[in-house]
Amino acid sequence: MKPDSALSNKIGGKEFIVTAEYLPRTGTGTQIVEDCARIFKSGPVAVNVADNRYGVAMSSLAASVILGRAGIEPVYQVVTRDRNRIALQSDLLGAASLGIKNVLCLSGYHQALTGCPESANVFDIDSIQLIAAVKKMCDEGLLLDGTKIEGPFSMLVGAAANPYLRPLELNMIRLRKKVKAGAAFIQTQAVFDIEEFKRWLEMARGEGITEKVAILAGVLPLTGAAEAKKLNETFTDFNIPDEVISRLESAGNEEAQLKEGTAICAGIIKQLKGLPGLRGIHIFSGGNETVVPALVSAAN
Repeated sequence: MKPDSALSNKIGGKEFIVTAEYLPRTGTGTQIVEDCARIFKSGPVAVNVADNRYGVAMSSLAASVILGRAGIEPVYQVVTRDRNRIALQSDLLGAASLGIKNVLCLSGYHQALTGCPESANVFDIDSIQLIAAVKKMCDEGLLLDGTKIEGPFSMLVGAAANPYLRPLELNMIRLRKKVKAGAAFIQTQAVFDIEEFKRWLEMARGEGITEKVAILAGVLPLTGAAEAKKLNETFTDFNIPDEVISRLESAGNEEAQLKEGTAICAGIIKQLKGLPGLRGIHIFSGGNETVVPALVSAAN
């Protein structure tokens, strides 16, 4: 069944696509989600809702529904770290019944990198298998075990990619698998080293991948040099050059570094626009959703 979402329609067109991120908080109140929805009114076609990225927070499913009711199209994120295939398919059925039309399939950071390092991981299936499962639910109306789904099921399926994973040949193998499994859009990890990102994009374009899937480059407004250093040291999918960190340090105090981080991000967006094979950007808010309107404006 063909997905019917604003993001799907954008992918089917030729416009530059902008998506953004909402990072759910550790709480039960809906007000902060609704406040962020008002911020997002200024431009992103859809907003990703993170799934317990750094530890326990409001569920992606609940926050996605709240955003949707506030007039913002959500991209429901699902990580395979915390659920087996029974729970994953059950949550997807529930999401579809609640009107969610987009899903981003992820493996998720290892629990050692979250606030709950003592928790057990699941990883019953990986992100590629999850993409294939959602595609099967959409195209055939069947669960993984062949059980027929009662009622319509239609979701636009997305995946993530790390453009800095080397060797590039291995990177392309994994990217091709995600596209073959059914991903319609790819959101990359945050881009800071533009030349290395160009190498990755050019290779994807050369293999015809950009003709089959919409690639959105991730961008992240850094809060300061301390955050940049921590991300480089903690996560393998961040590649923040020394010159970016030096520029943040040279800006001055925390407030000045915050402004400089936004300025650096806006500059990266301007350099990314127009790259052959790139369909748009994905703005990682890092929980600072108030910066999104300025970056949407930078993306024009």
